[in-house]
Amino acid sequence: MNVEVIFLNSIIILALALISFFLIRTLMKFFREKKRLEQKDLSKVGFVVDTFHELVSKLKDKEKELEDLRKKAEDRATAIEGYNENILQSVPSGVISFDENMRITKVNQAAEKILEIKREIVVGKYHNEVLNKPVTDLLNEKKLIERGETGYITPSGKRIWLGLTLSPLKESEGRAIGQILIFTDLTHLKAFEAQLALRDKLSTLGELSAGIAHELRNPMGVIAGYTKLLSKKVDNSLKSTVDAVSKEIRVMDRIISDFLSFAKVTELNVSEINIKKILGNCLSSVVGERDDIKLNLNIDELPPVRGDEVLLRQAFTNLLQNSIEAMPKGGELTINASTLSDHEGQFLKISISDTGHGISENVIDKIFLPFFTTKEKGTGLGLAIVHKIVVSHGGRISADSSEKGTAFNIRLPLG
Repeated sequence: MNVEVIFLNSIIILALALISFFLIRTLMKFFREKKRLEQKDLSKVGFVVDTFHELVSKLKDKEKELEDLRKKAEDRATAIEGYNENILQSVPSGVISFDENMRITKVNQAAEKILEIKREIVVGKYHNEVLNKPVTDLLNEKKLIERGETGYITPSGKRIWLGLTLSPLKESEGRAIGQILIFTDLTHLKAFEAQLALRDKLSTLGELSAGIAHELRNPMGVIAGYTKLLSKKVDNSLKSTVDAVSKEIRVMDRIISDFLSFAKVTELNVSEINIKKILGNCLSSVVGERDDIKLNLNIDELPPVRGDEVLLRQAFTNLLQNSIEAMPKGGELTINASTLSDHEGQFLKISISDTGHGISENVIDKIFLPFFTTKEKGTGLGLAIVHKIVVSHGGRISADSSEKGTAFNIRLPLG
């Protein structure tokens, strides 16, 4: 009985052991399979994560490339804008652009200089707040203008002559977005043309004057002779009348002498001239004891000029005398002299200005014409002779005048 029990117990134990073995084996197999599946899942997740990180890295690389491209594009746009701005500021012609509402959007340096405006002040303002007529009228009409010409008065009162072009400002698609005004200062060119025309007129008029003067001088001499004889024979009651006739004959003789001086061909006795010394001597003789005239002189360190000292002294004396006579109650007489260079060569520029009553606008273009005068006892040959002397030296002379006074500007070539 005990043996059977022991055998039965042994079989049960063996069965339990086998069951446990198979159970443990099954569990181990299950866990291995589970672990394998988990590792497989983990490898899949890792692949996805690695792929994600790789894509992120590539996206960052592309983002960096795009950022570099964007920066290069911005730098290029900035460079092009700067280059265009440099071109705009470097051109010698004035350029002003306007938007559709006629507000100023761009102004270059030449425009600032010619029109006497400041870019930082005028940009953003309406055109009629900055510019004067007739330019504002042309802008309001919005017409296409090619190679037009017009007069203009700057804020300082300076009269200039503009050659201008006015056209619509268009975008790349051709739509008008404003207007653009391009202009040049033709003042010096116009003055040069006027000087040439005046020189031709003076040449013809000089020949005519010479003929008239010679024809008048002979009968005037006869009249003067008879007047002297008459003065010896008339009684005292008529002596004052004869003296008045003699005085007028002397005045006429002086006028005829001026005619002959103007008509005479100018022959220069050329030498090196100290302009400062000549101007100083002329001032001493003209100003004299006038203590109500304030002198402002800037004539130091001037190079010598080759010319006729006598004729230049005559020209400067005439100009200074005109300035002094324009200030009967006193004022300021200013003389500036400096050297300048342009495409025509080197010049000495001399400016003689006063604070007198000025010359009216309707006659200033005639002051260098012979026989034209605004003085009661003038012959009208003073400034004509000055003009002739300056032109004979290869120079130019012009005048600017306003209510504040008159300035005569002379250019004499150096060398």
